[in-house]
Formats: sequence, structure tokens, C-alpha cells
Amino acid sequence: MSSKRSETVKLTARFKLDGEVDERLFETYKRIVNELLDYAHSKGITSFKRLKSEKYHELRQEYPELPSHYIYTACQMACSIYKSFRKLKRKGKTKSEKPLLRKDVIMLDDHLFKLDLEKWKVRISVPDGKLEFKLLHGEYHERFKDWKVGQAWLVRKPDGVYLNVVFSKNVEMLHCVDVIGVDVNENNITVATNRGFVNFGTRERVIRTAYFLKRRRIQTKIKSKRVKARILAKYRDRERNRVLDIYHKVANEIVRLALKMRSAIALESLKEIRSRINYSKELNGRLHRWSFRRFQQILEYKAKLNGIAVIYVDPHKTSRLCPICGRKLSPNGRRRLKCECGLVADRDVIGSWNIRLRGLRSLKIDVGSTVPPESPSMNPETGRLSATHASKVVKVAESQNGFKAQSDRHKGIPNRPCTHNIGSSRIENSTPLQRN
Repeated sequence: MSSKRSETVKLTARFKLDGEVDERLFETYKRIVNELLDYAHSKGITSFKRLKSEKYHELRQEYPELPSHYIYTACQMACSIYKSFRKLKRKGKTKSEKPLLRKDVIMLDDHLFKLDLEKWKVRISVPDGKLEFKLLHGEYHERFKDWKVGQAWLVRKPDGVYLNVVFSKNVEMLHCVDVIGVDVNENNITVATNRGFVNFGTRERVIRTAYFLKRRRIQTKIKSKRVKARILAKYRDRERNRVLDIYHKVANEIVRLALKMRSAIALESLKEIRSRINYSKELNGRLHRWSFRRFQQILEYKAKLNGIAVIYVDPHKTSRLCPICGRKLSPNGRRRLKCECGLVADRDVIGSWNIRLRGLRSLKIDVGSTVPPESPSMNPETGRLSATHASKVVKVAESQNGFKAQSDRHKGIPNRPCTHNIGSSRIENSTPLQRN
């Protein structure tokens, strides 16, 4: 990471249109995509180039009134859906015999729509010519005025028609001199830095379980299907919004910490982790409701927008091996682990610590000693958390308050991290951060 480089960040923004698009356009496009899917499935075609060469002219003659690029994007969408279907079929994750598009979605390329973010208008090509719509927008959409416009999707929902637009921007990456490790857990997110450890309490498990029980009561007591569907949708949206709000707050704090320390962010590569979940019915359901990957995506795009590199490391035994000597750890209480070398620490601290060390090695940054330096403590202090940052800054006390360790070699290693209860909109700082 010694030389400067840039990365492309892509974000999708949703705009609601102030008018309606003829539903016949959605039905025609869906019929074309499903015809292409049937053909691709029968021939085993995954190549967009081959599918387009074999079906494009035939479909152009069948639908002469349709702008040509609707056929072009339909071929793209059909290839994408068929590739995903084949992958799921190989893994045994779908029971369907063939892929099928059911939603009212149309893929648009730059020939089919023109976006004007100065006037907040969009022009869309349709069989009868061009339609112009006003984009219903908010403060969030202002950021995309200087971004590059990519593909878009026209989506029809019961409450109206939406335009989902992909924006991209080149960001110059910072020269990072360190790495912070982020351990994503069910109820908290623990961060390891060269100054110590910070724990953000998300309470996601509590929120998910509460809404799960609420949904179960609704499904049992309400008989009307229409009323039941409406109420379930309301609570589904509330649950999603509460969790996403927490994710964005925590991600903002971690990015702010990484910028201050000029550090890259290391995360665990948790791909296919759900396929390995095989516990009790209750625990399986709880873990499947945990949206860890969504948080990683939010943190990754926020970090890259600020020029911070994000790397993924092998998660194997990050919470089982001692970060100092590499031996296997043994339990020492409900949440704590101990090692023969004398280390005693919280399991989330161990996990984030090992993630940071693996991130340092992957970037070939000299780790030096794996033991953090001795540090002063922080006075316990509480404060309200706004949408983006804590309103009170943690103060570092002048007096020393060492941590419990089994030998002088491990002084300065905290048993519990500094805690920030994001889920309850409060912050409690109870144990020290490491300082150089």
C-alpha cells in the first residue's frame, strides 16, 4: 500500500417517480425475459454474447414496436438470472426445475433513460416515444450529482413505480500505516486497534427475537389474510429500519476511528457460513436472522468512500487461538478465555485481536510485538448517540488502572473492551483504550 491507488465505489439510489408507467410494458418485458430463460435453460447458455446472437433478431421481429435496447437488456438480465439459478441448483438450494422472472422489473441502460439531477427529472424510452417523470428525492440523493450514472432498474410496486440507479465514483485510497480488526457478533461489534479495544453493543439479537415473537403472535391471532399481510409488512419494515439505523451508526464510528488512525479495516470472510449452521431449531433460526453480511457491506462502502481499504481475512479459529503464542484457548467463565501463557481476555477481544493481526500480515505491515502497550484508563461516562456520532467524547484519566493478567508480560491487555451501547442509543465507557 505504499503507492497511491484508486478504487471505484458503487451505490444504488432509489427514486420514486411522480407518474405511472404502462403495466403492459412490464408484462411484455417479463414475457421476453422468461422466453430467453427457457431458451438458455434448454441450451445451457450462460454467455450473453451467444444468447444475444441467437435470439436478438428473432425477438426484434416479434416485438418491432419495442425500442431495441429492451431486447439487449433482457438478454443481460436472462443471463444473470440463469447463472444464479445454476449456482443455486448445484448447491441444492433451489427446488425449481427452471428459472423464472416473477417480479415487475425492467433493466435500463444509458440508451433507454436520461437522468437530470439538476432538474430532478428522468426521460425513459417507451414504445410510444419518451416519457418524462419528476424524481421524488431527498437530501440523501444530493450527493450523487457529481457521480457517474450507470445502469438502472424500473421497478413496479403496489405503491408506485421506482427507479433504482447505480452510481459510481473513483476514490483515491489513503496510505494506511496500520489495521483495525472488526469482529461482527450477534449482540455486539468489537474493534481492535493499536491503542486497545472498543465494543459497540448493537442488541441485534434482542431486536430480532422481539419481532420474531411479535410476528408469530400476529400469524396465530389474526385470521384475515389481507390484514395479516399489512401488519406483518409494517413490522418487517420497522425491524429492518431499526437494525439498519444501528448498522449505519456503528459503521460511521468505525470509519471515523480508522481515519483518525490512518488504518485499513480487516473483516472476517464469512462466505457460506450459513450452510454450516446446524444446531437446534431455535438457535438455527436465530443465527439465520442475523444479517452480518449487510453490516459488512455498509461498513465497506462507507470506508471506501473515505479512502480506507477494506480487507477480508480467514475467520478460522479467530476466537480459539491465543493472539500472543498461538496456542488453543480454554474457557475461563461465560465470556472469557485463558491461555497457558497467562493471557485472560474476553472472547470478542480475542477475535478482533486475531483479525487485526491477520490483516497486518496480509498487508505485510510489520506487526512488531503482539502485546498492546500498557495504557491509562478512561473515566466511566455516558452520553447520547446522535445519528452519526457520540455527543460526548471519552476522556482519558491520568491515573493508571492496569488490567488483570497472569504475568507482567501481559499487563495492559483488557479483559473487557470499552463498551458503546448503540442499540439503546447510549454509550458507556468502562474500560481502557490502549495508548502509545
